[in-house]
Amino acid sequence: MPKRQDYISWDEYFMGIALLSAKRSKDPNTQVGACIVNDANKIMSVGYNGFPAGCSDEEFPWERTGDEYDTKYPYVCHAELNAILNNAGGDLRGCKIYVALFPCNECAKAIIQSGITQVVYLSDKYADTPGTRASKRMFNAAGIKLTKLKLNHDTITLNLKEESV
Repeated sequence: MPKRQDYISWDEYFMGIALLSAKRSKDPNTQVGACIVNDANKIMSVGYNGFPAGCSDEEFPWERTGDEYDTKYPYVCHAELNAILNNAGGDLRGCKIYVALFPCNECAKAIIQSGITQVVYLSDKYADTPGTRASKRMFNAAGIKLTKLKLNHDTITLNLKEESV
């Protein structure tokens, strides 16, 4: 019997893990996940956007507008930073990070400092903002490879019912 032909690529698999991680985010507007992978295709860490440990998502604000102190922006940890911080102590030098949304300038700094050498992303919808432009400037200066992922599959379906396995 020939092998199955409709399997997903490594890139789709790891981006799928990042997108699945994003489903853990409680942010009512933007859910982003990240997956860090070493050169042996082993997952080193995952993360999603949310408040730091000990900061209740019931007590801190999710608002996007108003006085900055009362918005989510000073409090939320982005998926990339969480993935770097969630790493269980493995060396991230030479790893790739998969993330649906191109990293902001703050995450770019953490990515560079951690030794990650490639960013694989789906969307660059904030390409013209100063933060994203600064990210690209830093990534280029640091020699970080930037890859906009081209997918072979539009969807990956997960059936969580016991009968499906």
